[in-house]
Amino acid sequence: MKRTDALFAALAGVLLVLIFPRLNLWLLAWVSLVPLLAAADGKNCAAGFKLGWVAGTVFHAGLVYWVTVSMTLYGKLPFAVSIPILLVFAACLGLFTGLPVWGACFVQQRRGWGFSITLPFLWVAVEHLKSWFLTGFPWDLIGYSQYRLLPLIQVADITGVYGISFLIVLINCAAYNVLRCLSKKSPLPYSELGLSLLLLIAVWGYGEKKIFTIKDADAGIQVPLVLVQPNIPQDLKWDPKYLAQTLEKLRRLTLQAKKEYPALVVWPESATPFFFQSEETYSAQVSEIVKHMYSAYLLFGSPSWKQTAGGKLAYTNSAFLISPAGEVAGKYDKMHLVPYGEYVPFAQFFPFIQKMVEGIGDFSPGEPASLASLPGCHFGTVICYEIIFPDLVRRVALAGATFIVNITNDAWFGSTSAPHQHLAIAALRAVETGRYIARCANTGISAVIDPTGAIEQQTGLFTEAVLSATIYCRDDLTFYTRFGDLFAWCCYAVGLMFILNACRRRHTS
Repeated sequence: MKRTDALFAALAGVLLVLIFPRLNLWLLAWVSLVPLLAAADGKNCAAGFKLGWVAGTVFHAGLVYWVTVSMTLYGKLPFAVSIPILLVFAACLGLFTGLPVWGACFVQQRRGWGFSITLPFLWVAVEHLKSWFLTGFPWDLIGYSQYRLLPLIQVADITGVYGISFLIVLINCAAYNVLRCLSKKSPLPYSELGLSLLLLIAVWGYGEKKIFTIKDADAGIQVPLVLVQPNIPQDLKWDPKYLAQTLEKLRRLTLQAKKEYPALVVWPESATPFFFQSEETYSAQVSEIVKHMYSAYLLFGSPSWKQTAGGKLAYTNSAFLISPAGEVAGKYDKMHLVPYGEYVPFAQFFPFIQKMVEGIGDFSPGEPASLASLPGCHFGTVICYEIIFPDLVRRVALAGATFIVNITNDAWFGSTSAPHQHLAIAALRAVETGRYIARCANTGISAVIDPTGAIEQQTGLFTEAVLSATIYCRDDLTFYTRFGDLFAWCCYAVGLMFILNACRRRHTS
């Protein structure tokens, strides 16, 4: 691998970092892959894979650098140890960038087909692979970079976020081909450029029409709600000496919103750092707060436990719904747990590896999502990073949720870009499902997102806040909610067809 090619690949990785929050240089997304394409064009598949891996490693090291904050501040690891772990993590994630470039180079080498034909399909297939392989980590999908460009992202209600990624990669390929032709003074690829721009215009037009339709159709059951952001410091959250102060802060902030007459009050993930189901003294205090809120329900996070068939206790990260009478009206146990945060994968093989967070031991996953009920409507709850999984959230909507509540505790990330990235991801879930999403975070960012992905209200980071809003219940099902990742699976099929075709026939020219 030539040094110049490696530098071009690394440059692509840097550009990919810049397109995500906080920097939000989203316009660069449309040319961010051009340096990588220039380095990989004409290379054999092994070289293409290495270049893609370099770009991916640089990209992920810059994107998820915040894991060092979790490891050092809360996992108590030395900073010098956290850096190699980050680099290993980034290098592993970089393989997912190397794979589609490998495939595109393989097909080019065998059949002579350009990247524009193959790379968008292969890229989307690998992005989808990241959503489930080894529990999944679809945090870095490049479609998220466009979350502020509302007309463009509306196509996600058909294709999921993957359709936006497809379009970005396609435009990158077209841009590279134009630059290549200009440098060689050869005829421009007018048909390819025209097709790419036509698709972009069609997607934009669809988005404009959909936004108008949704805004015009916002009628139905209204749910006034309040999101309470207590801003409890993570290093004090699980300190028993601070428990009384935590409850007092939650009580004070909640009662501030009493005059708003909310139907639902939301506290964040693990808002009560005790077992609500069994610690009666503290549980009674929570129920008493609800009784002072007129007819409001309260949704909040709390650790809980259940007894297994073998008689052992299994701990869960849960959300409880309390009725205006102070009684438990619903409970949801988090299904998709955070590796090394809430449990240790393959712990039997790596007994020396410990979790990176404080809390109750290893959590166990819950059962498929159950809905909670308010008078006249149902809603679904997703906890913390469950919101990054498109299929999980769409199944909540498919089950009958008319809006979605995401409770989280992003204090683990500190004042890094991660909370902003997390919020951007939630915006795409709103578009895909056609649902309002109310996001309540311990230290921020709490927000209300409408079905177009527009962030109607949001709080700041590391501040106490009470956010009041009115959302609408929606029961219509988007294409994506009905059929899931059909577009991504089609990309798998097309990508596999390209690979198999190239295996059978070598390009001769």
